[in-house]
Amino acid sequence: MDIYFFQCYNRGSSFAAARAAGGDICLSCRRQAKGREEKDMVSFENDYIAGAHPQVLKRLMETNLEPLSGYGADLYSERAKEKIRAACGCPQAEVEFLVGGTQTNAVVISSMLKDYEGVIAAKTGHVSVHEAGAIEYTGHKVLEIAQEEGKIRADALRAYLEAYYADENFEHMVFPGMVYISWPTEYGTLYSKKELQEIAGVCHAYQIPLYVDGARLGYGLMSREADITLPELAQICDVFYIGGTKVGALCGEAVVFTKGNKPAHFLTSVKKRGALLAKGRLTGVQFDALFTDDLYFKIGRHAIEKAEELKALFHSKNMDIYLESPTNQQFIILENRRMEELKEQVAFSFWEKLDENHTVVRFVTGWSTTDEDLEALQKLL
Repeated sequence: MDIYFFQCYNRGSSFAAARAAGGDICLSCRRQAKGREEKDMVSFENDYIAGAHPQVLKRLMETNLEPLSGYGADLYSERAKEKIRAACGCPQAEVEFLVGGTQTNAVVISSMLKDYEGVIAAKTGHVSVHEAGAIEYTGHKVLEIAQEEGKIRADALRAYLEAYYADENFEHMVFPGMVYISWPTEYGTLYSKKELQEIAGVCHAYQIPLYVDGARLGYGLMSREADITLPELAQICDVFYIGGTKVGALCGEAVVFTKGNKPAHFLTSVKKRGALLAKGRLTGVQFDALFTDDLYFKIGRHAIEKAEELKALFHSKNMDIYLESPTNQQFIILENRRMEELKEQVAFSFWEKLDENHTVVRFVTGWSTTDEDLEALQKLL
């Protein structure tokens, strides 16, 4: 019988109680129970579990009825771009708004590469692992190289490029046309200013651009271990994006081309690849708010403070830390049975299997993380 027509004999009971009683659960009750369970759980699943920072949402409401031009040609988008240029210390920068991180990576990489080129990335890089082959879907290959705690090394990059051009058959291979890194990395680690300069030096020697994925840029900049500022980052790399989705916005990312290198007719490329909003005001208003009174950086600082408290909590419980992340992503090792028990009351992310009996999981803080969340987790642990 179709599940839609199952009779539910346990209406009024919790989903768990109904399941334990052995009764059939109708689809409607399943959905309602799942919603209640998620609402009651404490969540460290990611940094976009909530909608938008209240100040961002307030500006969207205040401007909601204003008639504005579309596709980013509105006054708020222009004002946001000026504020971003000022924050980057890069008055000549060209700024464009896109809808999300995966779309941004796919558009920037595919529009900057020639048709015979690929992009170099760490084996653990977001474009390598967690974007469903979006880069390959554009016709460009991700050229993976080794990583250490999520980072690629300048000497490894140089060795890769030297080996490529030393191969007499390189014309039959995918040319390395760009280097992709994320800052912070997928493991919450940070490249130092020196490491970034060394990687940029290799890129410039081979005349290929350095692209920085800044989905969590705000959390990296506010980390206690960061030794680089936003203007310094803008000076070092050729193109990067300022993540909004994971740092207080409903959605949206701001791409910054720092060297007069924005591809010709970039807006057309963005639209062609499905990453352009007709209601461009949505991203414009949000980034205008995020870069007013340092809100973007305040959000980052708050998440880092909560992440440090979270890390201290794990240490106080003698939990095994997978690596010491200085940003808002924290990775711990859980015994599998303990992980399944904790899942019943806490939302977190699977990251990777450590061995047959243990799993690496990720806890993430964000602008919406509260003291109450940490207190609830402490009691559960």
